[in-house]
Amino acid sequence: MATRWGICSAGKISHDFMVALKTLPPEDHQAVAVAARSLEDAKKFGKTHNIPRAYGSYEELAKDPNIDVVYIGTIQTTHLSSCLLFLNAKKPVLCEKSLAMTPKEVKEILACAKKNNVFLMEAIWARFFPAYRELRRLLAEGEIGDVKMVRSEFGLSVLPLPRLELKELGGGALLDIGLYPLQFTSMVYGGEKPESIKTEGVILPTGVDETLVVTLKYSNNRMAVFTSSSGLQLQNDAIVVGTKGLIRFPTHMWCPEVMIVNGKETKYPLPEPHLPLNFVHSTGLRYEAEEVRQCLLKGMKECPIMSHAESLLLAELKEAILKQVGVVYD
Repeated sequence: MATRWGICSAGKISHDFMVALKTLPPEDHQAVAVAARSLEDAKKFGKTHNIPRAYGSYEELAKDPNIDVVYIGTIQTTHLSSCLLFLNAKKPVLCEKSLAMTPKEVKEILACAKKNNVFLMEAIWARFFPAYRELRRLLAEGEIGDVKMVRSEFGLSVLPLPRLELKELGGGALLDIGLYPLQFTSMVYGGEKPESIKTEGVILPTGVDETLVVTLKYSNNRMAVFTSSSGLQLQNDAIVVGTKGLIRFPTHMWCPEVMIVNGKETKYPLPEPHLPLNFVHSTGLRYEAEEVRQCLLKGMKECPIMSHAESLLLAELKEAILKQVGVVYD
């Protein structure tokens, strides 16, 4: 039986998610309904992606009995209300990152999922790329010895862009772009909480972060440094340094097709899209979709690769980082 997806939002990332879903076998994945803030938008999206049912409200999608899981692709300021709506309707949820705006909101979402005994995962798609899976395997097997340093960066020159500039839209580079190097660091260090965090940054007149440089110190003198920016185009690489060598993603660290292990390069090509994409390498969204299917088939309520505990940890780290440069979300 195919996993039946409901799509919440007819925006850009939902489009890319649908294009990625079409690279998976139709006997495994089917989008059966879409909801948008207007019925016209939902119908247009449904026509583009061959989705049979279209709704003009999220509430109607929540009431659809013929859905196995909902993908939430709305802007992050609405993630709390959207997650609660679908979780309370007993619908499993894959919610785009960031899961919520604050740790308090994340806790509310996690509590709701637990109360309703339904699956929930934050859609940090990077975690499920083949290169990331191989990285975790190599680290577990000690390929580069004991990890001592993680350095990563993600910067795009995309301003002006209201979604990244305005606090009321969940703006700021860290919540949107900087989450990727932060989660990369957290993954490499096994979801451990750092002992200390030091942050310097550039803040926009709107009160959100444009560029941040963050240094984290972990137990046993292990370090990490990452940079995030919505105003600068960076190399966007990531390096993990151990006592016996290093592993590097030379570019696109959040959606890599290439990994270099002690000088040896391996490629992980993505399938070609059948429609134009809004974001780079978006057919790679297929990997998180398949992970959700496997979790649902096993009756799991969370995914160990992107656990509830780590979603909360990342939210707490983001809040601590931003507090050091004077950025606070209500």
